[in-house]
Amino acid sequence: MDLTFSSVTVHKILMDMYTEKEYISFARCIAQMCFFISFTVVDNFLLTSMAYDQYMSICHPLHYTTFMREGQCTLLVTVSWILSCANASCHTLLLTQLPFCIHMIPHFFCDLGALLKLSCSDTSLNDLVIVTVGLSVIILPLICILLSYGCIGITNLKVPSTKFICKALSTCGSHISGVFLYYRIIIGLYLVPSSSTSSDKVIISSVM
Repeated sequence: MDLTFSSVTVHKILMDMYTEKEYISFARCIAQMCFFISFTVVDNFLLTSMAYDQYMSICHPLHYTTFMREGQCTLLVTVSWILSCANASCHTLLLTQLPFCIHMIPHFFCDLGALLKLSCSDTSLNDLVIVTVGLSVIILPLICILLSYGCIGITNLKVPSTKFICKALSTCGSHISGVFLYYRIIIGLYLVPSSSTSSDKVIISSVM
């Protein structure tokens, strides 16, 4: 997932640096944005699935093999891809209906927020979709992750064992770090009003 996520933007950046031609066609720009959104949302759902997996392994270890069968894992991944593609298609279709007056993107890749700023028409519908869809594909999974870790924390309190706590932390530590970094940046980029965020901060956050 990380390889595909990075390859959406990095290969074009490297090509621009090599050819010294910072140019991208409209069709490729829209495709880049669509894939970027798809992989972002898939990453989001996979983090949620991993939190559920850790919840089952720590809180219900005896039932883990029953609930986390191969078919269950396949279903989680499939639903993640379907929802992410539907989300990306929604944003893409709305964006292609807009006229653009400016053709220079103040960004190093075709990001949705950066493209909306180039439109010379009303983008209130696009902004509304970003907020409403964003709440469903970003905030709801985040709530599920927090609930999973809340249950894990309660289980740790019920079993006052240093070995158990260390095992739980070693299992969840890297995932917690990834979740914090991912959601902190995503919420700052897409759910905070663009007027309160400078373009430099947006670009730095996108690199992260």
